[in-house]
Amino acid sequence: MTYRVVHYINQFFAGIGGEEEAGQRPLLKEGVVGPGQALAAAFGDEAQIVATVICGDGYFAENMDRAAAEVVDLIASCRPDAVVAGPAFNAGRYGTACGAVCQAVKENLGLPTVTAMYPENPGVDLYRSETYIVETTDSARGLRKAVPTMASLALKLLRGETPGLPSEEGTLPQGRRRNLFRDACGAERAADMLVRKLRGEPFETEYPMPVFDRVPPAGALKNLKEATIALVTSGGIVPKGNPDHIEASSASRYGEYDISGVDDLTAAGYGTAHGGYDPTYADGDADRVLPVDVLREMEREGRFAKLHDFFYSTVGNGTPVALAARFGREIAEKLRNAGVDAVILTST
Repeated sequence: MTYRVVHYINQFFAGIGGEEEAGQRPLLKEGVVGPGQALAAAFGDEAQIVATVICGDGYFAENMDRAAAEVVDLIASCRPDAVVAGPAFNAGRYGTACGAVCQAVKENLGLPTVTAMYPENPGVDLYRSETYIVETTDSARGLRKAVPTMASLALKLLRGETPGLPSEEGTLPQGRRRNLFRDACGAERAADMLVRKLRGEPFETEYPMPVFDRVPPAGALKNLKEATIALVTSGGIVPKGNPDHIEASSASRYGEYDISGVDDLTAAGYGTAHGGYDPTYADGDADRVLPVDVLREMEREGRFAKLHDFFYSTVGNGTPVALAARFGREIAEKLRNAGVDAVILTST
């Protein structure tokens, strides 16, 4: 028996185009497209990619529920036995789309799914419990290594086999616990690890601890009355029409907007580009997210010297940590060069 597999990819890997084609609506192509060539080779004679479903990252991010339903309908029309999505590497919107497709396929079609991402891709935290995610490098340089692992895991699932531990399968942990029987009790194993650690010998913990990025807080302002204060937000506040086309999810950019002479972020001039929360109140009065009106009052009262002429905005919804860190560094450099003394950072 040859299993039938549908492959999901974005507009870039399909060869349609880059960001200028990110609005591509879901479409179906028979057979193999783009990285599906390597996937088909890894499947050998045991599975066949019968079709490829393609969707633009921008379209999916801005219409997640509708896009997922459209993609599932296209997949269902092919009567597949499994679905493979990606690999998405560290592309945030692509990873989120791959995860959402796998979740929708699981819920609506009951088929096994596999995708692949870099550990910092926001799609990992959003969908790790919904699908198997093969670990990749942060760029397409890792395609050659990722694809055979994806194919091997997909074939295991198609055969009805139970995958092994993440370390054995090359997948990212799903947060599930499985009972195992060991020859030695926990106390003995812990003592053995401690001895190995003290001797400088290699050992593997049974419970790896999460690593959190810790940023030391800056010192307090010495003189607030002489300070220039700037506003930065991850709440997606933008001028009407979203001129920089900041994505509603998994943002790939931030905006810099001039508010010199602006006392109030009115609904006629400002709103939010942010997905993932009800925009009604932010669109009705953007000052609820970015308090320009209150800060102007404080500026006139002499509570501080000046509100910086520009504010910076992006969307925090699903945005990769690595990109957010880069945004922060770039914005901080601009603020430092402009002589800003302190920043008020707002969210949603």
